[in-house]
Amino acid sequence: MFFFDTTRTTRKVETEIPESEWVARAKRGDEDAFVHLASTYRPRIWSTASRFARSRHELEDLTQELFLKMWKGLSSYRSDAPFEHWVMTVTVRGCYDFLRSNRKRRESETLVDPQESRDDPDPGSERERSRREAWETVSLLLDHLEAKDRTVITLLDLEERGVRETAALTGWSEANVKVRAHRARKKMRDLFHELGLDP
Repeated sequence: MFFFDTTRTTRKVETEIPESEWVARAKRGDEDAFVHLASTYRPRIWSTASRFARSRHELEDLTQELFLKMWKGLSSYRSDAPFEHWVMTVTVRGCYDFLRSNRKRRESETLVDPQESRDDPDPGSERERSRREAWETVSLLLDHLEAKDRTVITLLDLEERGVRETAALTGWSEANVKVRAHRARKKMRDLFHELGLDP
């Protein structure tokens, strides 16, 4: 399998090159230029993908798969929109595809906590326990949603994106995003009460 090492560093002189030039080089097949772009966007891609992965290993595989989709799909990028928007669109749609294709296999697995890798001065603190309990509750509720609904809730509520941006990233209409969000939130509320999770 092809692997992009996004931890590679770029020579200092080259970092002053505008992003549009890096994109042009990458579109011509320059792997180093693509690695530079991938390194730039890796934190955002990783953050979004972490909302859909259930383990560190799965998260690493998903992120690598997203980079591969971007590399193969670079020819579809047109410079009339920001490159960042294209990157996030590929990321969100790739995560949605991932959810759909892995739903059955993932039913018995647990979701990875995106805060897990951060250093916590006191992992046993009351605040940390509360945060972890909240994350476990949210992940349990998200597991019961269809892939489209989960994608919408992840973008709107967990990543705090607006309806317009969510619609643009997913390719769905704003009305569709609003309806899906409303139905998904209702389903999550009902399930929350059904499972007796309210205090």
